[in-house]
Amino acid sequence: MSSATVTSKGQVTIPVDVRHRLGLESGDRIEFVEIADGEFAIRPVIQDVRALKGLLKKPAKPVSVAEMRVAVKKRGSRN
Repeated sequence: MSSATVTSKGQVTIPVDVRHRLGLESGDRIEFVEIADGEFAIRPVIQDVRALKGLLKKPAKPVSVAEMRVAVKKRGSRN
């Protein structure tokens, strides 16, 4: 069983064997999931880019580059 110490800033170094078993690399994100009162599981936040498919709808009418520039210019002038 692996253990770690919480620093005064609330930081924890995940032991190397745990990182390997979770498939974690530098820069990866993790989430803490409460599984019971006072008990948590650590899970890597891994989402395949294909899960985003269909999230945004295609515009009803194609927009030209010129129209996009006008829209961006309008938004920028609101500041």
